[in-house]
Amino acid sequence: SAPLTVMGWGLGLRHTREQCPPASAPRGDLMFLLDSSASVSHYEFSRVREFVGQLVAPLPLGTGALRASLVHVGTRPYTEFPFGQHSSGEAAQDAVRASVQRMGDTHTGLALAYAKEQLFAEAAGARPGVPKVLVWVTDGGSSDPVGPPMQELKDLGVTVFIVSTGRGNFLELSAAASAPAKKHLHFVDVDDLHIIVQELRGSILDAMRPQQLRATEITSSGFRLAWPPLLTADSGYYVLELIPSAQPGAARRQQLPGNATDWAWAGLDPDTDYDVALVPESNVRLLRPQQLRVRTRPGEAGPGAGPAPTQLAALPAPEEAGPERIVISHARPRSLRVSWAPALGAAAALGYHVQFGPLRGGAAQRVEVPAGRNCTTLQGLAPGTAYLVTVTAAFRSGRESALSAKACTADGPRPRPRPVPRASTPGTASREP
Repeated sequence: SAPLTVMGWGLGLRHTREQCPPASAPRGDLMFLLDSSASVSHYEFSRVREFVGQLVAPLPLGTGALRASLVHVGTRPYTEFPFGQHSSGEAAQDAVRASVQRMGDTHTGLALAYAKEQLFAEAAGARPGVPKVLVWVTDGGSSDPVGPPMQELKDLGVTVFIVSTGRGNFLELSAAASAPAKKHLHFVDVDDLHIIVQELRGSILDAMRPQQLRATEITSSGFRLAWPPLLTADSGYYVLELIPSAQPGAARRQQLPGNATDWAWAGLDPDTDYDVALVPESNVRLLRPQQLRVRTRPGEAGPGAGPAPTQLAALPAPEEAGPERIVISHARPRSLRVSWAPALGAAAALGYHVQFGPLRGGAAQRVEVPAGRNCTTLQGLAPGTAYLVTVTAAFRSGRESALSAKACTADGPRPRPRPVPRASTPGTASREP
């Protein structure tokens, strides 16, 4: 679409009642991305399908409000249903339950790029200025890089939740999820997915209700700002300020009516920090200004060029591959043994550190393991508790490579019942202990 030019009241605004719902009404686009490849068993896929159906059933889907979509990860991405096809949570749940596993390779990166171009892009019918949420359910692995396309989605303002049912790399999944990872990343056994349904659904709805100023659709020459409806058309107006961090004298200002909830800035410099302030002016009540710093993406190649390609994150060199497999054994009530297989042909690691903590919250601990060893025993654990264990290999170049797995301690011994004292019989003296 053509870039917006700041000229007056008519650009980047939404005036209709439908487009400015109450702050309590969730509004946005929600996409479920399911690992439908052959790496997932039919049983696991059926459990994930039921989980997603439970998530979506109570959601208030409808035209102009909350919309949902389902995309499968396989050799090629496949859209089960696009945004706007289902106008109720129950209809979307029925469609999820009727979906069929696609099989093939796990090309998650390709599916993320497809989601950006075909579903989340304005040219494909995506609504500008509304919250966008991605829920990625995975067994923990992908056959192609996930980081770069995921970052492009985040630059569009997409909030990313990840549910891992396998032994995914905790560090990589933490980087892929929105921050903070504690709120947006869940490691759950496929049979225990129902435990997080209510919590995750609440987090999704919270993400659909913007509580403060935020930036979306970030490009090399502009970005869109969105905020909750703090005012009405009759109660005041907003003043938006845009200041390049390195050039405070080049500030730009725009006045907007009280029923506006978004604005797109254009004609900005690439790879530049901008300080943004939203100032609500009202005679009805006092509202504090909201501030934000946004950095535009790197510059484009030339006139007519598309957005600059995202630089691939530096990956560990093949000769510095980390652990390939984690084995949990000797699980006792307060200890368990962790072993791992270093990658064949890999350079020797300088050492390992093993981090572990309860899956359901609690302080994490760390154990250092010297080079040449590939196992350790974790002590002082709680009985009958699930832990997330991450083994990280450190190399001379400064790079690290990690792999995570879930482990559970054995249940502890049951407490012995206290003996019941015998009642004394008549004519006999009771003995005191």
